[in-house]
Amino acid sequence: MAGLIGADAQEIVFTSGATESNNLAILGVVRGRAAKRSTVLTVATEHSSVLGPAFALREEGFRCIALPVDPEGFVRREALLETLTEDVSLVSVAAANNEIGTLQDLSWIADQCHAVGALLHTDAAQALTAEPLSFCAWGVDLASLSAHKAYGPQGIGALFVAPGVAREIQPICFGGGQQLGLRPGTLPTALCVGFGEACAILNAVGDVERQRTQLLRDELITRLLSAIPSAKLNGSQTIRHPGNINIQLPCDDARDVIQRLQPKVALSSGSACHSGSDQASHVLKAIGLTSMEARSSIRLGLGRFTAHDEVASVVEEVAKALVEIDHHPVASQA
Repeated sequence: MAGLIGADAQEIVFTSGATESNNLAILGVVRGRAAKRSTVLTVATEHSSVLGPAFALREEGFRCIALPVDPEGFVRREALLETLTEDVSLVSVAAANNEIGTLQDLSWIADQCHAVGALLHTDAAQALTAEPLSFCAWGVDLASLSAHKAYGPQGIGALFVAPGVAREIQPICFGGGQQLGLRPGTLPTALCVGFGEACAILNAVGDVERQRTQLLRDELITRLLSAIPSAKLNGSQTIRHPGNINIQLPCDDARDVIQRLQPKVALSSGSACHSGSDQASHVLKAIGLTSMEARSSIRLGLGRFTAHDEVASVVEEVAKALVEIDHHPVASQA
């Protein structure tokens, strides 16, 4: 694992997943540095497991600010620089966005944070398969990971903790003194080994896999926009996760499309943790989409097991679903 993220093995703290890692990093650091600093910065497009603990800290008297992003999902640098004062204890910015795939410039952000004494945390769950990682070289202080995002088992994750940062973290769970005293409890050995093996495989095939996936992604985007001229790509076309597509369709509700595509195509209208919600994606609204535009958008994921011939099939099925919705509007609303 350490080899995959550019770290040392002793800097890895196992958790149950990125959600727990995010909570430990945000709550632990902000509480641990409370005597000196009282502000935490995050980004409006962050995962709910980052926004949740960050905003919960307001009830404890801390100040939390969610920074705006531009139309492609990149944090607005002027907003970061304006709010990044010596009162900021932690800045939390996802390496790769889980809905639109935007890849942030963590090295630049880390430089700005360290200039005022703030620590940088990144939710890197989506980043394991997105790009070569080197948290130490980038200056990242804490990074959250999940095994299942790298084809490993569910229920196991990790928090990368840079040298010297552990003493800044107040534990949120208590018991034994395992894992630097930050995360007590007996480790699930089989899950840890599974995570390690997934990282070993990714270490071996990651570069080739990313290139292949990106070619498939670009072809799928091109074919979709050609077959559906009124469709629009959400986010950046280039600086994004190689396996992520988020596209706005000419329909009132993307769930109508999703219903017609199942079980042939696996896709979603937003984050998996918000499935079943009637609310429009907060990520898409943050990049400037209206609620209606956000509800008409779908997210497609490509990866290690995506075959080339599936690209044409997906385009055909999406176009067919839109025609059916247009011809049967009453049925689509049922």
